[in-house]
Amino acid sequence: MTTLFELQKAAAEKIRARYPQVSSKEFRGDFTLTVQPDDLLDVMRYAKEACGFDMLVCVSSVDHLGQEPRFETNYTLTQAETGANMLVRVPVPESNPSVPSVVDIWRSANWLEREQYDLMGIEFVGHPDLRRIMMWEGYPWNPLRKDFPINGKVTEQAGLAFTEVAPTAGGPFITKPGVMTASEREPRAQG
Repeated sequence: MTTLFELQKAAAEKIRARYPQVSSKEFRGDFTLTVQPDDLLDVMRYAKEACGFDMLVCVSSVDHLGQEPRFETNYTLTQAETGANMLVRVPVPESNPSVPSVVDIWRSANWLEREQYDLMGIEFVGHPDLRRIMMWEGYPWNPLRKDFPINGKVTEQAGLAFTEVAPTAGGPFITKPGVMTASEREPRAQG
């Protein structure tokens, strides 16, 4: 009987054989592929059609403030029948925070990409309805970026959002943005 690890490893090797420019990393039995934005659609179609990853479970992103590329977009793929998973990571530069939309491959990407667009400011090129999903149209910021202050920003649109400091300001879980050690970043570590 083939183990889950063997299924995931075989899928990663199959994708790497077809796309040698894709890098693969294994950590504790899970495989992560790093794909450049220009190769994303081809790799994702191949993962679905040739490797059986028929579900897109999650689209998320990470802000590496102070590093380049600043952002990365992460896609979690699953084979529904076997339960095998694959993480596909795409580096996204701050100068052009955009990646191709995968909505034509997995319809489940629709709202997931809109959420990343709204909260992180990453544009999904080719998305059929790319508009904000949580914040109102015209909201000028991206609240999940690390340089967005935890206490929010004062808005001139009274009644639509906090116009005062948010209740968590100064709380024990407020960290400083940027590249720092845990003791520099975490207020709890400082006593």
